[in-house]
Amino acid sequence: MLFDVKNVALAVPFDTAFDYLIDITNLPEWTNAFAEVNNDGTALLRTPEGEINVQLEDNVDRNNGIIDTKMTFPDGNVGTAYSRLIALSVDSCVYSFVLTPPPVALEELEGALSEQAEILQQELQTLKAKLEG
Repeated sequence: MLFDVKNVALAVPFDTAFDYLIDITNLPEWTNAFAEVNNDGTALLRTPEGEINVQLEDNVDRNNGIIDTKMTFPDGNVGTAYSRLIALSVDSCVYSFVLTPPPVALEELEGALSEQAEILQQELQTLKAKLEG
């Protein structure tokens, strides 16, 4: 599998969800991957080998619901998290996330995307509970 798409319906207005999602310091509240995220875009990412420092850079576009995050790793590898938020009504929206393979060696890739997809599905439920709570 080279990609997976996960989504979650959110019973909150688009602007509420968008404002929460573009604040990168909220990532540790709903994702397992980040131990810490700072306003300057530096973050502490949890990996199977331990925590590493990464640099986050967002590409956001409210009009089109784009919330993409580029992650630059210490070795120079770059991964991008692609996501979209779409208004369904005044009080609801859907958040979708395209999961692509992590920037790891090919021999490490097998199973990594499937494992990430399961984790992401749980994280999206955490996000839903956080926003709708």
